[in-house]
Amino acid sequence: MPAFRLAPAVAAAFPDTLIALVTATGLHGHEPWPHTDAALTELEQQLADGTWQPADETDPRIGAWHTAYRSFGTNPRRIRPSVDALGRRLAKKGSLPRINPAVDSYNAVSVRHGLPAGAFDLDHVTGDVDIRHADGTESFTPLGEPGTVENPKPGEIIYADTTGVLTRHWNHRDAHRTRVTEDSTHVAFVLETLDATRDGDLLKVAADELQALLAAHAGQTTVAYLSPAQAQATA
Repeated sequence: MPAFRLAPAVAAAFPDTLIALVTATGLHGHEPWPHTDAALTELEQQLADGTWQPADETDPRIGAWHTAYRSFGTNPRRIRPSVDALGRRLAKKGSLPRINPAVDSYNAVSVRHGLPAGAFDLDHVTGDVDIRHADGTESFTPLGEPGTVENPKPGEIIYADTTGVLTRHWNHRDAHRTRVTEDSTHVAFVLETLDATRDGDLLKVAADELQALLAAHAGQTTVAYLSPAQAQATA
């Protein structure tokens, strides 16, 4: 069972960080997930009705990530935080992509609450996972590009295990190696905020919502939290 750790330097740079770690074992990704389908349809209908719209960069939840990206040398209007990119896609197209039930679940929760989310197939994670600044020597293969190898910029915040990078630019893009598919049975999901003082309760609501979507299709689910005060949790 890997540990997820928030590096001291990241905790110091972003002292109000709070990350929910939602772990599911025994996932059944090949069966219908009607509650996830309903959650996606509801969001799309609310957008069409004009009763709701996704958060954009004028929202403080997204703005905080733009500021963070700039602090480690990433242009957030070119390389966007995941929730920003997802919300923009939804606003433009009127619908969210359907990938697979587990991914669709965290996408729905992410865009509803304006919080970045991601997931890792733990059967393909090696060792523990650290949220840390890159030194630039690490390797990253982007999701959907198995023949590509990149190196993060020194100082960029990454999720990394003992093999390589799991996400670049904190939460911009996930790695191909640890992608979640219908066959994934042991998965760690993350939801993140940089402003726990303002959005900690929202994050916990979102984590509970994600856990509920997963629980009907998993043998077991758990929720743990990472913060500067509690910098390690086990998935």
